[in-house]
Amino acid sequence: MSKQSKRREALVYHAKPTPGKIKVVPTKKYASQRDLSLAYSPGVAEPCLEIAKDVENVYKYTAKGNLVAVISNGTAVLGLGNIGPEASKPVMEGKGLLFKIFADIDVFDIEVNTEDVDAFIETVKNIAPTFGGINLEDIKAPEAFEIERRLKEELDIPVMHDDQHGTAIISAAALINALEISEKKIEEVKIVVSGAGAAAISCTRLYQAFGAKRENIVMLDSKGVIRDDRDNLTSQKAEFATHRKIDTLTEAMQDADVFIGLSQPNIVTPEMLLSMATNPIVFAMANPVAEINYQLAIDTRDDIIMATGRSDHPNQVNNVLGFPFIFRGALDVRATKINEAMKMAAVKALSKLAKEPVPEQVNIAYSETRLTFGKDYIIPKPFDPRLIAVVPPAVAKAAMESGVAKEPIEDWARYENSLLERLGSDNKLVRMLLGRAKTNPKRVVFAEADQLDVLKAAQIVYEEGIAHPILLGRKETILELMAEIEFDADVPIVDPKSDEETDRKNRYAKVYWEKRKRQGVTIYSAEKKMRERNYFAAMMVNVGDADALITGYSRNYPSVVKPMLELIGMADGVSRVATTNLMMTERGPMFLSDTSINIDPTAIDLAKIARMTSQVTKMFGIEPVTAMISYSNFGSSENPRAEKVKEAVAYLHKAYPEMIVDGELQTDFALNAKMLQDIFPFSKLAGRKVNTLVFPNLDAANITYKLLKELNKSESIGPIMMGMCKPVHILQLGASVDEIVNMAAISVVDAQEREKRQEKEL
Repeated sequence: MSKQSKRREALVYHAKPTPGKIKVVPTKKYASQRDLSLAYSPGVAEPCLEIAKDVENVYKYTAKGNLVAVISNGTAVLGLGNIGPEASKPVMEGKGLLFKIFADIDVFDIEVNTEDVDAFIETVKNIAPTFGGINLEDIKAPEAFEIERRLKEELDIPVMHDDQHGTAIISAAALINALEISEKKIEEVKIVVSGAGAAAISCTRLYQAFGAKRENIVMLDSKGVIRDDRDNLTSQKAEFATHRKIDTLTEAMQDADVFIGLSQPNIVTPEMLLSMATNPIVFAMANPVAEINYQLAIDTRDDIIMATGRSDHPNQVNNVLGFPFIFRGALDVRATKINEAMKMAAVKALSKLAKEPVPEQVNIAYSETRLTFGKDYIIPKPFDPRLIAVVPPAVAKAAMESGVAKEPIEDWARYENSLLERLGSDNKLVRMLLGRAKTNPKRVVFAEADQLDVLKAAQIVYEEGIAHPILLGRKETILELMAEIEFDADVPIVDPKSDEETDRKNRYAKVYWEKRKRQGVTIYSAEKKMRERNYFAAMMVNVGDADALITGYSRNYPSVVKPMLELIGMADGVSRVATTNLMMTERGPMFLSDTSINIDPTAIDLAKIARMTSQVTKMFGIEPVTAMISYSNFGSSENPRAEKVKEAVAYLHKAYPEMIVDGELQTDFALNAKMLQDIFPFSKLAGRKVNTLVFPNLDAANITYKLLKELNKSESIGPIMMGMCKPVHILQLGASVDEIVNMAAISVVDAQEREKRQEKEL
């Protein structure tokens, strides 16, 4: 993507369809006059009076307890410097977005127009009654130290400057584990810290809290080694001034065990690495360009343990592993501050989590056979769903033990369950899907690339590294549209009707004719069909000129399915294809089947659909819990429509007893765990959270998924084709750009899975 295109995309993202990235939504009913009279006057007077009697009641009657202020004055924004409060707002909104999606914490971002320390502190103190916590962000040093120190002293709610402590907490957890792997002790190792800003100072202080010795630490700033004989040092730099008579990074790295980089790109050379001690630990965290290139570093020394700030290398030191979960734990016990004990508890929790078996969902997201504790996995991955159930309880316990918790937790099991429930509205699965596709992109044919939205999706897929797109359609139209959207990549464009594709069309036609000649297909009709884009695209996948295809944007579903069944066919052992839709709902991901193909499946068909859906569910790293849906519950109706669902369940229970599946069930019982447990405690689904619904017919499935999509604005991925011989996926008519991108990722993951199975068979 050109710099101009990337700039335009970023600006459009922040501006459309609504400016900004966060909004306020009601949490109470407001439909009737009665609701409004309770929300405001006169009903609102009652909680006001209760809070006036006891100010602690503000946590009971308002959103304060789950509301954090992200506050900046814009003096140190990312790598952009002092750009002012208004220019910092997009970053603060982004921070708010991360708080919400990772820990379900609500945020107001506040940009303060002052660089005066006293005025800034006074402003924050004056607005603090609104919030349960304060996250300071992008404030330049040394003012940041003073602002945080005073606010922590003068306020009775948690305050944290994430730029300082976020990196410190995550890197400390990684350092502890790296030292364990290298069989070194923190109190003995020699540490070089490149950088002397807020993050570097905080990191070094935290390492000391875990046992690092000051005499073993050398810190550098832009002028070189910070020595105790240097003039005009800030108090923070003086804290780490060394008595050693050295001046340069080259000298400091000699025999060092640990390098911590929070400075400038490409300042570490291979020669410096070679001068370090055995089993060196190098955290090159300058972003996006590290102090030394990752590949260069590991090529230079095979005994190195390496971490960076980037997601495309192992061991990413990412602040999102810390701040959402630290504030979550602090808020949940109404902590009066975030103290050293709480930060150290977060470090220990992250360190311990990296040593535990990794859920298959995480392995799948990162395309790993099995992530295990070692040189390339010293810190949990940001997509690890266990983070919210591990870090907040550790922080909450530390708050209680250190005496800063006003609302101690008594039932820890219940608390951890409530934390896991907070992930229900999150779209992590979509991010994991895209991330997994990027680990091994495949060649995907976009059969309708001369449609603008399809081409836009192909552009995103290409630029994000999700797949290698092959653009199929009228070449002249595609080139015009590419110019319009500034898609200037060198990607294959194939026009089946053009003369330049004559040889390939004839070759494909012969292959098709050989396969179908005894079904009435002549060589002439075969050649004619190869001029049709869907037949041509299917043959590209069939003969290995592409790995997968997506189509259906501009044509009705049946007309697109037909050529796929004729040319691609069904997988071995499959007698009927089907589709499932993955819906991202407030209760979490839900799979709905069959949403597109089988109008009135038989009992055996339903059982096979349930079986195929469970395999797709596992592909996403989710254990399928399947309800077979009907209008009746466990034989309450003898109508054949209900009976066939009952028969399907009986077949599954007998043939696949390991499957967690039951029915027939009405939808409300399937989704309401308490109702199901109370009325049908014998069910295999009792006490479980259902994540897969198999419907009795196409009417029910298709109507339900489209209602969810339109009324609840649930994001949909699908229909995902099940039972085909090759990775072929058909879009819904008029699918959005995002839906096409997601389906392209599905196609890539599908191709990856098939490739793995083939490798195992070999």
